[in-house]
Amino acid sequence: LAEVKAAVADGADEIDMVINRGAFLAGEFGVMQDEIAAVVQACGTATLKVILEVSELETYDNIRAASLLAMRVIRPGDFIKTSTGKTSLNATLGNNQVMLEAIRDYYLDTGIAIAMKPAGGIRTAKQALTFLIAVKETLGDAWLNNSRYRFGASSLLNDLLRQLEKERTGAYQAPYYFSEAAESY
Repeated sequence: LAEVKAAVADGADEIDMVINRGAFLAGEFGVMQDEIAAVVQACGTATLKVILEVSELETYDNIRAASLLAMRVIRPGDFIKTSTGKTSLNATLGNNQVMLEAIRDYYLDTGIAIAMKPAGGIRTAKQALTFLIAVKETLGDAWLNNSRYRFGASSLLNDLLRQLEKERTGAYQAPYYFSEAAESY
């Protein structure tokens, strides 16, 4: 908590935290929620992104339950996030859909809009479009902006740059053509 407070004091406007998967999987939901609540308090006005690390939650039912438990503690405009992007299984259409449906159901029950961030594994513009279609079909146009839905996909930038260059020149560049430029963003 001291690190979160220090980061916010130093100007951080967003904070990421990973849920206590051990507590969640052991059925100690209060422990998980208390940890999230403590970070919410430490964040002050900074946006909190609560990372579920879906690859470790084992089932869609667990992903949904963890999403709902987190949303009961975070504030409007905070995010639930699939993963750190550093594990073997990151954002998939399946776990993205489960989280979107949890957000929809929570919103319909409470009127509170929670944001979503799928992270890792989204490498091409075509993949990104499939995720955006799921958002539009599940949550509607109100979630099609970066305050309610954004990608954690550093390698996506390269493909977007390739697509723009193809549109401009009529030819694709090699996949590595923009790598150096993309890394500097």
